[in-house]
Amino acid sequence: MKVFFIVSAFLVLYLMKIRFKASWDPLLDTFKLEYPIGACAVLALLVHYNGWDYFEIVWAFSIYLESVAILPQLFQLSRTGEAETITSHYLFALGGYRFFYILNWIYKYNTNPKFHDWLPILPGIIQTALYLDFFYVYFTKVLKGQKFTLPA
Repeated sequence: MKVFFIVSAFLVLYLMKIRFKASWDPLLDTFKLEYPIGACAVLALLVHYNGWDYFEIVWAFSIYLESVAILPQLFQLSRTGEAETITSHYLFALGGYRFFYILNWIYKYNTNPKFHDWLPILPGIIQTALYLDFFYVYFTKVLKGQKFTLPA
């Protein structure tokens, strides 16, 4: 399964950097990736499990980075004010899977009252909060057949 994920990641990179490179507009893509990546790296160094174990720090970094990975897309969406329907469905799917994580956390808490693994839960809550505004517009416009446009 991990081989599939690695191959999928390289396929996505190929599609972005080579196959569909012409669709990228550098004038719209002005989000500074250094800030969230740097903040996640510092946070991973400060808040992680098991002392200074390399893999624990990298795992914490990946959890923190996943929670803010949608920021560039949301930033570009706020700059343009609109999105194609397929893009809005894609963003909904990205945020929708978090719903199942939340159900899993609720289930774990109800079946094991001692469950409270805050390291992945707090970034998950942050990630969900980042999607809330998008979900509101998605449910009030896209599912009614209207174009995804942000309120003025």
